[in-house]
Amino acid sequence: MQSLRNGDDNEVLGNYAPLRNAEPCRYVPRRPGLEVPLGADARLKERNITLPPAASTVANYIDSVRVGNLLFLAGNTAGPDWKFKGKVGKDITVQEGYETAWQVGLIMLAKVRAALGSLDRVKRVVKVLGMVNSPEGFGDQPRVMNGFSDLMVEIFGEEIGKHARSAVGMQALPSNSAVEVEMIRRDRMSQ
Repeated sequence: MQSLRNGDDNEVLGNYAPLRNAEPCRYVPRRPGLEVPLGADARLKERNITLPPAASTVANYIDSVRVGNLLFLAGNTAGPDWKFKGKVGKDITVQEGYETAWQVGLIMLAKVRAALGSLDRVKRVVKVLGMVNSPEGFGDQPRVMNGFSDLMVEIFGEEIGKHARSAVGMQALPSNSAVEVEMIRRDRMSQ
């Protein structure tokens, strides 16, 4: 048994038994006024966000590939039944594109959870490639992709969720989708 101490006044905050070969976890001291950071799964629940079921692939590829502690996710769209389709800035507004990117983020979170078992295993959102179905001359792809990026930061927090990103315009996307996103994540399974 070990004691966890407050570094400022050496006060004993509580006792815990360290676990060997266990998934990293946070000690949660029970002191009034002390805020406890929430994990990604708890943040989803707190915000009443329900992830859609992780749909299976529609062609000759797989949803994700793990290489070491990196998880590479295939490109995802908001799905064939999503309400906003077409070119952002012509057929739909930038705000509707933002909402579409948010929806793609929810789908990708469901696929990450399916691959890892829990969103709390995500150590870092590393890189995002956002493709926006755009007419010639449209330049607000970054504003559209903020829908995806804002969701990642809201669910994982700044330290884990903020990522490197490219937001590019495309002549067309599958099923006339407005947004498609690829992502690379680092996980806690093998460090």
